[in-house]
Amino acid sequence: MYSNNSLIDEKSRGVYVIAATPFKDDGELDLESVDRLTDFYLEKGVAGMTILGMMGEAPKLTLEETTAVMQRTFKRVNGAVPIVVGVSHASNRHVKSLASEAMDLGAAGVMLAPVANLKTNEQVYNYYATVAQLLGPDIPICLQDFPQVTGVHTSVSVINQLVDDFEQVVMLKHEDFPGMRKLSQIRQEASEQGRRRISILVGNGGLFLPQEMLRGADGAMTGFAYPEMLVQVCALFDAGKPDEAEDLFNIYLPLLRHEFQYGIGLALRKEILHRRGAISSAYVRRPGPLLDANDHEELGRLMNRLERSLA
Repeated sequence: MYSNNSLIDEKSRGVYVIAATPFKDDGELDLESVDRLTDFYLEKGVAGMTILGMMGEAPKLTLEETTAVMQRTFKRVNGAVPIVVGVSHASNRHVKSLASEAMDLGAAGVMLAPVANLKTNEQVYNYYATVAQLLGPDIPICLQDFPQVTGVHTSVSVINQLVDDFEQVVMLKHEDFPGMRKLSQIRQEASEQGRRRISILVGNGGLFLPQEMLRGADGAMTGFAYPEMLVQVCALFDAGKPDEAEDLFNIYLPLLRHEFQYGIGLALRKEILHRRGAISSAYVRRPGPLLDANDHEELGRLMNRLERSLA
């Protein structure tokens, strides 16, 4: 049993921000900005952090860099909030090694996406079942349902079967697109069939957060560069003020939608974090998107409009 007392579980809720991985202008890892960015997220009131996710450029890191990011983040957070570590990889052996290292450092659980291009329910179930058995019952698992990237559709029936069969499956990162009907179905079937209710945190940049909260989501697991909005919206929903939550959300929606663009979204997110002083450089490690002069001007206009609206 791992010693961390703040493991994720079925009751986890709030904003588990997907952390960017900062690099210097020359592409080298920037550990000082890891500290700054961690402080930034904590100051904005996040309930937890998720590091080494897809938007954290995890596949572009060496094994040594992966360890360095984990060690630096855990040291800076110092137990203030739970940290989930993304461990998705084509090799099950690598998944097990990284998950064990993360938990030894104090992780609250791991996030796992399926290997690419599994085609049938049986294949998807067998993949997750194999990894869950490999990791064992003491490592909490967040299933990442992100078919836009993985090419894998994880059906409601597969999710339900995994919840029934593996107690360590405690969380779903819900970012199927469109997927709100799936969210409703999971909640409805859990209620009707007496199934264990797991935590559901939503992704997709938070683009549909108000609707997803109304359908039974417990919060967000995404990396929008204004995490305080996500935190405030979730808090308003928890306080029974859905209209106020949506009014606040709508102020940020133009910029959120802009940041969510496929292709250049990560570059936009890191540029916003850079302009907000959270990281020293907006560098996206190659191969990755680059912003041109028009992109920079457009982003500045949207950020200025947001500031005026908030004022």
